[in-house]
Amino acid sequence: MSQTVVLGVIGSDAHVVGITILEQAFSAAGFDVVNLGVQTSQEQFAEAAADHDAGAVLVSSLYGHAEQDCQGFHQVLEEAGVDAVTYIGGNLAVGQDDFEQTRRTFRELGFDRVFDSETDPEEAIAALRQDLEITPTESERVSISS
Repeated sequence: MSQTVVLGVIGSDAHVVGITILEQAFSAAGFDVVNLGVQTSQEQFAEAAADHDAGAVLVSSLYGHAEQDCQGFHQVLEEAGVDAVTYIGGNLAVGQDDFEQTRRTFRELGFDRVFDSETDPEEAIAALRQDLEITPTESERVSISS
């Protein structure tokens, strides 16, 4: 499966710092990153994923309205012919008191993995390697075990 990931902030959210950090972390981990930036529509995610034959689509949202922004997201991907792992992370719900409920909500929307805003990028990278069945290189194994 492709090591290309499409990354962006969905909907009207304009928080850019998180995806900049993720872009740097995923690039350093050997992934080809297509960063769509902020205020990205579902259709822009689908078009970029199809154009780049992405193995994964990573959605970020920090303003608390991701559930509304992601309604029908997987249908849009499917209609564009995208068969990719989908992750979402950030501050996904206003008053996100019970993250397990938030996780269930986004799993029901079709996301393969759901991360909260406190997730370390290395955790997402490890999950993506597992989901895409990518084994780390020798130098990566050495740095991980150090």
